[in-house]
Amino acid sequence: MPGGRLTQQERQQIATGLADGLAYAEIARRLDRPTSTITREVMRNGGPAGYRADLAHRATERRAHRRGQAATRGPKALTEDYGRDAEAVRAYEETLTTVFIASGTPKMMARVMACLTLTDADSLTAAELAQRLQVSPASVSKAITFLESQGLVRREREEGRRERYGIDDDIWYQSMMASARSTAQVAETSRQGVGVMRPGTPAATRLENAARFLDFISEATARAAEQARAILHTKPATAPDDTAGPDPDRGQPDRPPRARRPPCGPVG
Repeated sequence: MPGGRLTQQERQQIATGLADGLAYAEIARRLDRPTSTITREVMRNGGPAGYRADLAHRATERRAHRRGQAATRGPKALTEDYGRDAEAVRAYEETLTTVFIASGTPKMMARVMACLTLTDADSLTAAELAQRLQVSPASVSKAITFLESQGLVRREREEGRRERYGIDDDIWYQSMMASARSTAQVAETSRQGVGVMRPGTPAATRLENAARFLDFISEATARAAEQARAILHTKPATAPDDTAGPDPDRGQPDRPPRARRPPCGPVG
């Protein structure tokens, strides 16, 4: 960080500034530090509500000690317990990350998402994620904040204020429902514009058609997610090392019916 590492006294001033409701820029000005330095310091140590000067100082010392000891436990963690092919695992993790990125997830967030998806553990700490991905804890913290805001990760606190992050079986259901709500909001906003643009005009017709289309998509998405939710809690029909096909006699949740296409034609 510019100007050297933050001192414990500076961290105490940061904590005081946060308690007083000061913006990062104002705290930085009082410490004669870049605003980015204060932002990183706070976000990597619990955020505005959870920042504690003494804990932040000790955490920084521990990170500095571990930085030179970055081990190769990341790739091993996915292979050592189940005899998996390490190269195949790494290649698949890269593929999964690429798919997440293509769907619109920022790169670091996609890497964290893939790591949490593939771990056999119920959850991982920020330190474990940083070690497996070989990135800074600050990068992990930023990614977790984004993913949590999207409802894509679960946060739980252990004793000693350490937090763990995981992905629930319901993650894709929650994601689809969030998408349905977002689509419904766009539909409602489009419909509000009809009156503003005057019904019957080209712009109003365009907005009305968009609202009807998006309403249908939102309702169909939510309905399909509800109908298919049980699939997320169904054990596979075969064991992980079984190459045989699924057992036709084993019950599976019914597939949701395909949504009917909306009627075509001009707006009435």
